[in-house]
Parts: sequence; C-alpha cells; structure tokens
Amino acid sequence: MRGIERQTSIYLGGVSGGRPRVPVAFAALEEAGREAMSPEAFAYVAAGAGSERTVEANRAAFDRWRIVPRMLRDVSERDLSVELFGRRLPTPFLLAPIGVLELAHPEADLAVARAARAEGIPMIFSNQASTPMERVADALEDTPRWFQLYWSRSDEVVESFVGRAEACGCSAIVVTLDTTILGWRPRDLDPAYLPFLRGKGIAQYTSDPVFRRLVSEDAADGGDDDTPEPRPALAALRTLINLTRAYPDDFWATLRSGRGRAAVQRFVNTYSRPSLTWEDLPFLRERTRLPVLLKGLLHPDDARRAVDAGMDGIVVSNHGGRQVDGAIATLDALPGVLEAVDGRVPVLLDSGIRGGSDAFKALSLGAAAVLLGRPYVYGLGIAGAEGVREVMQNFIADFDLTMGLAGCRSVDEVAAEALVPA
Repeated sequence: MRGIERQTSIYLGGVSGGRPRVPVAFAALEEAGREAMSPEAFAYVAAGAGSERTVEANRAAFDRWRIVPRMLRDVSERDLSVELFGRRLPTPFLLAPIGVLELAHPEADLAVARAARAEGIPMIFSNQASTPMERVADALEDTPRWFQLYWSRSDEVVESFVGRAEACGCSAIVVTLDTTILGWRPRDLDPAYLPFLRGKGIAQYTSDPVFRRLVSEDAADGGDDDTPEPRPALAALRTLINLTRAYPDDFWATLRSGRGRAAVQRFVNTYSRPSLTWEDLPFLRERTRLPVLLKGLLHPDDARRAVDAGMDGIVVSNHGGRQVDGAIATLDALPGVLEAVDGRVPVLLDSGIRGGSDAFKALSLGAAAVLLGRPYVYGLGIAGAEGVREVMQNFIADFDLTMGLAGCRSVDEVAAEALVPA
C-alpha cells in the first residue's frame, strides 16, 4: 500500500468514526507502546546509554538537513524499490534485528514475521530472538530474511548459528560489532532488570544443538556456576519458572534437572566476546558463502578495513544510542564511511529513523537502505502483527509521499542534490 492509498484509507475510516489503532506520529506511537508494555519491557526497548545523549544526537543529525522539493515533474508513478545483493526489494526498508520481542508481545518474532510477509519487507533475525530462527523462517515463507550474529566466545556456536541461518534461507549475515560489551543503561540498571537472566531472548541458543551439547557437558562436569542461589522469594520462584520454560524440553524434567538455569548460565558464559578482532573475520568468511555485513561501524578507517577484509556491506549504526553515551550520530558518520568505501559495497544505516523523511535524507546522502527498529516494536506491543504492519505501512507511505513531493520518481533520483544543510 503506497502513500496515497494508505492516507486515503485512514481518512475514509474516519468518516465512520474510526481512527488508526496504531498512532501515526512517533511521539504518540512511543507513548502508546509505553502503555501497552510493562515498565521493565518499555525501559529495555527505549533505553539509551548513560544520559541518552546519543539517542538525542541521532535525531538532531536529521534536523541538520533540509529537503529542497523540485516542482513540475511527473511523479504520478513512483518506484520505491532498491537492489541489494542481486535481489530487488520493494522498498528501502528492512526490519532491524531486535531481541527479546516477547517483552512487547507474546507472539514476539512470529508476529513480526507475519507482518513482514504481508508487506514484503525483509526481516533481520535477531541473535537474541524469543523464537528460533527456523520457526520464524517458516512464518516468513518466501519473504527475504537475513541473520544478525553476535560473535560469542564459542566459535562452535558461531559456526552452528551461521549454518542454521543458511539452512533456513537467510540471504545475508549481519555481524553486530558494537555490543561485545553491554553498554551502561540506567533505565535497565535502576530496576535491576536484564531479560536474558530470566530466560528471555535466548531461543536461538536453547534451540541450537551445539549450545545444548555444551549445557549437557556443563551438567556432566558439575557445572561452573558459582553464582548464589536465588533467595526463596516470590520473585525468585517466578524467575525459576521462566528459566525452565525457556528450555524447549518437558517442563517438569527441565525443572528437576535444573537445565533451564544451567542454560542461562552457559549463555552468560558464552555471549559477548570483547576480545574479537579483525583477525577473527576470516573464520566467518571461510564458513559461509552468504554476503557478510558488519554492523556498528562509524569510523571511515574501520569501513575501509572492512572492505579490504572481504566484507560485503556495512551498516552504519550506533545501536540506537544504546551502547556509547555521547557517540557520533549515524547520519553524521555516514558521509565519511561512504567516502572510505567508495562504492565498493552497499552501506545501510539505522538508529534514529522516525519517519519517511528521515529515510529520504539517509538515502539522499548515499545510504542504500535503512533499518527500522524501535517504532515497529511499539507497534508490536500495541497490536501484535497488525500493529507492526501498520507501522510499516505508515513509514512506506510517508517515504513514498515525501519522495513524490520532492520531485523524485524513483529511489535512484533520491540524491544529494535534494538536500541542503539547515
């Protein structure tokens, strides 16, 4: 559904007294998401690092550019499609990998997959998903999908994840590099809430044969868990139940064996690899024929080195402002990265996209496509799959209308000449 059709459907619904179930404006969307989620869930989704200056910087960067519309061009037909890695996509939007979607809605990744399939928008599976990638791939049917990889301490697990991603039809691997250490997030620290320790967002691990083998080996060795047992309180009991449910075996057998808690402990000991270096990249390059993109690059030298190392694409990202407080905004980093890459690989952008005009500006400056993050999670919390679908429809409609009103008939015409500094 393009801009005029989406706009018309909303206005026609208003004739009968209807209003959009999912708010169109981002501020209202975010507030509705807050009301739909638990306080801990909303804090986890909305959180930025430190005083959240990077979150603010991402938005301010878009405000430093202004669109200059051109007139008297026939824009009655507009082509929103882009080509990435030999595949023509209907729009320049992809759904960013976001973990622990069960915090927003019980159907989690499956609901997002159904929405992505309905709109034909590629979905990037999260390494920290609430649903195994195979089940989400089934829900997507023939809709494009990529896989996000957090490079863990276990190369065996990395290799297994990549093999599974290939087997379930993923057409690219996106290696997130900016989260080898978890950022300082006061919104999560104040309530002392990290969902992974409650068995949430670890479905890729508990469904993985290599990871499950490692958990079994831990049990056979007596485990290396030196963390104290939870105090016998109601909260600890709820946590124990959640940990048991997170492990995809019989509930009572898992409870008796303590396998759920052991899986979380193994995850804690496996996830996150701060020792990762450029010298590790050949390991991945040798184990997949899929295009490999590095996500989280902000410095031109890193971008240049990524291409020299044989990587196939870059996602300019600061993790939505969740990792480094006071980091450079992604839109500010984009020109330097593009200059360093010099057209050798596609460069995508995420962090701070809040409307169609933001996507227009990013593409005008040279991004090949953009990733949507928090907005679709708020839609998920409000109305499940239909909520995600409405958010996507609104973004696509806004971009389509912005493109036409700026005088562009295709994404190829969305170029630097359409912008001036504010």
